[in-house]
Amino acid sequence: MKKLTVVIVSYNVKHYVQQCLLSLRRALADVDGEVYVVDNQSHDGTVEFLREHFPEVKVIASEHNLGFARANNIAIRQSESEYVLLLNPDTFVGEKTIRESLQFMDNHGQAGALGVRMLKADGTDALESRRGLPTPMVAFYKMSGLCARFPKHRRFGQYYMGYLSWDEAARIEVISGAYCLLRRKALEKVGLLDEDFFMYGEDIDLSYRLLKGGFENWYLPSKILHYKGESTQKSSFRYVHVFYKAMLIFFRKHYSGMTVLLSLPIKITIFGKAFATLVRIQAEKLRRSLGLVETKRAALPLYIVLGSRSSLDACRKLAQSKGLDAQFIEADSRTRPEGHQGVEMPENRHVYVVYDTDAFRFSDILERFSSNSRHGVTIGTYLPQQNTIITADEIIK
Repeated sequence: MKKLTVVIVSYNVKHYVQQCLLSLRRALADVDGEVYVVDNQSHDGTVEFLREHFPEVKVIASEHNLGFARANNIAIRQSESEYVLLLNPDTFVGEKTIRESLQFMDNHGQAGALGVRMLKADGTDALESRRGLPTPMVAFYKMSGLCARFPKHRRFGQYYMGYLSWDEAARIEVISGAYCLLRRKALEKVGLLDEDFFMYGEDIDLSYRLLKGGFENWYLPSKILHYKGESTQKSSFRYVHVFYKAMLIFFRKHYSGMTVLLSLPIKITIFGKAFATLVRIQAEKLRRSLGLVETKRAALPLYIVLGSRSSLDACRKLAQSKGLDAQFIEADSRTRPEGHQGVEMPENRHVYVVYDTDAFRFSDILERFSSNSRHGVTIGTYLPQQNTIITADEIIK
């Protein structure tokens, strides 16, 4: 039996999943593990690309978009490892993150699942790294704005558990599906992901079932990058439909025994929040179509590239062919361990700091941004294998 199975569900994110898999190659160097990618009928050549460039990865090419829960379950059922890691394709992990996670689980026999410290593209902490169960009152505090107003309050801030330290391991209630390390024995007891959830909510449901099954859920301050996070498609009608439908499924499944006097206001709040979001989206689109929104032409972004001489030469040609404004610094983890810290940057332009992934470790990139996050400065990477620059906003090749 292998120690670990990593499962990634992909949908039209070929270059992001490539970067994720490159980071996994390093993170799994000393781990008896395997990697599955379940592709949900992508149209960007993901399957062919992975089979050519990552022969060690077990690719499952679905003929349909199965959704997140069902796609993960297919790979979980095919594997037989002691642990299963659910990992989003729009992430990359530090070289030690997985080993530290496995060691923690080995030392905490009651732990059913473990999540980590997820960073956003600017190096700040993603609130979704630690969450409380969305009980009716916790959900009310979140939707009413009390959670945002009092983020560190033990009652009002319970949704994101903002009173916990970011730097210490702690028991939490909900593990994000972006990085969710699961003990297989726990899955065998409580069941796999609930396939009634197409996308969103399945991680909350599984976390709750693990707690009900007598297991513990933990947060570990080991870092990964999660590009998209909760911002993904929040401005689309599809997001509103799928997200609030997931909320209703969770509520009906776990709180159906509540009296009508208590359940009715919660359902009204969910429907009301969804309706208000749809109205806001439509109103914004109408204002833009009528020219009522004043848009200023943003200054072109600046790309600061750090890497080996050969990578910089390739990036110069790439920047010239794409008309990018770029600066180049020859460096690697040994010669410039501080990375981009100390580099002068403009205040009025967005800056992408692009690290050559052959010259810098992924963990070094995460540390540099986490310790020196700044508004308007975000992570970028250069993948020499494909001569590609990846940021949270674009793919340049």
